[in-house]
Amino acid sequence: METNNSRIIVFGAGGRVGRAAVAEARRRGHEVTPAGRADGQVTDAATVARLAAGHDAAIVAVYDPGVPAGEFFPSLARALGVGLPEAGVTRLVSVGLASVLPTASGALLMDVPGYPQEWREFYVGHGAGTEALRAAAPEALDWVVMSPAGDFDDADEPSGGYALVPAAADSRITHADFARALLDQVEVPTLHRTHVGVSAI
Repeated sequence: METNNSRIIVFGAGGRVGRAAVAEARRRGHEVTPAGRADGQVTDAATVARLAAGHDAAIVAVYDPGVPAGEFFPSLARALGVGLPEAGVTRLVSVGLASVLPTASGALLMDVPGYPQEWREFYVGHGAGTEALRAAAPEALDWVVMSPAGDFDDADEPSGGYALVPAAADSRITHADFARALLDQVEVPTLHRTHVGVSAI
């Protein structure tokens, strides 16, 4: 994909990750269309196709707290898997969750002793979304799921760099640095049909 003047739609542009992605994309000179969670319902493939028409790539950072995660994320994934190819979009960079990533030991972060379990249903729902995307997306849609390897850091200044690493509860990255990782994968896709963790360096 050309790195100049790509047309990118950002679903979930009103959230902190979405806002950072929009800002980083515009900083790089791309044409950006911000789309909210409820712009015609992003879990509907026809709506996704209508909104995404005319774009080269999509960044997705969407969550609907009014719908159980186990329903929302798979429905979103299926809509993206059908709607984006219909719109001619060839690259999808989606924001995932560290909890369902493997740690250096191989265990999923959510299964590490001491990891908070009160949101486990949310973790599992996020993971189900990635699996639904894997099943629904045709070869014509080149996708990757990226998440902080641990969590976001709202205190420190952006470092300007990042690394792809296994999940770790103490890993942190700013929204701005994470947005750099997202846009790098839009501009020069090197990760395909996988979920990776991102940490500050």
